[in-house]
Amino acid sequence: MDRTAPSSRALIEAKGIAAGLPDLLIEAHRVAATVLAGWHGRRTAGRGETFWQFRHFAPGEAATAIDWRRSARDDHLYVREKEWEASHTVWLWSDLSASMDFRSSLAPVSKRHRALVILLALAESLARAGERIGLLGVTNPIMARNAAERLATFLPEAAKRPALPDTHPLKRFSDLVLIGDFLDPIYELEAVLESIVRAGVRAHLVQVLDPIEETFPYAGRTEFHDPETGLRHVVSRAEQYREDYHARLAALRERLNTLCRRIDWTFILHRTDRPATEPLLALYARLADRQNGVGFATAGRAA
Repeated sequence: MDRTAPSSRALIEAKGIAAGLPDLLIEAHRVAATVLAGWHGRRTAGRGETFWQFRHFAPGEAATAIDWRRSARDDHLYVREKEWEASHTVWLWSDLSASMDFRSSLAPVSKRHRALVILLALAESLARAGERIGLLGVTNPIMARNAAERLATFLPEAAKRPALPDTHPLKRFSDLVLIGDFLDPIYELEAVLESIVRAGVRAHLVQVLDPIEETFPYAGRTEFHDPETGLRHVVSRAEQYREDYHARLAALRERLNTLCRRIDWTFILHRTDRPATEPLLALYARLADRQNGVGFATAGRAA
């Protein structure tokens, strides 16, 4: 049995995440660039204090709108536009507990690696769109082009936090993206989701699973290990548990899916043997169009 103290395990996890951040950021930038290639930015001009861009002066506009310092550089007249200050707040959270470190021979990466790539790629996409982004329970929302890099520096600290998120910082009308395997006891998950509902926040759940967790191909004598508690369980004929396992997994997913559809949340299923661009595209589409009534998406399910 694993007798490592929880605080020591958290420190080990944090050091592992810190060591892998450069590679994670590189992959996240690549994934974000792939998704954003077909999307237009969401930044809009309007009242505010943050500089957005210069544009050519249009006939009929008031002369007071001209930025004379910029216009003095060449033969054109320019107007300084400011970004609309009604930026939305999107909170991000990923399960970084020991169970997310699982990777089978059927997947190219662990669940944790994929969850962090999705989180950082989404941060990159939202930062380019001018949104405020925060790492739930760890940072305050920030609005900056380098938001993904800034959030990444806090991920080792996030790894020391409990497996389920602290919802106290949430404010009404914001969005929250939750990324994890959601294999915790259902009553614990529902307690967290109920607190999000009470906060007046719209949530988007991304369930990240290894393909072997979906298929349960085990047979014969098999030892199962719980990475959270260190408990081990040996069965002589694992195939006898397959039908019950599939039923339990389907029931859990249906409860989460039903809740999300009822209150206009998003539920996305993603397997780690599928491209990371799939859940990111579904998330970005959902966040980019808040009037869309679709509450459930499947990203990465095998045909």
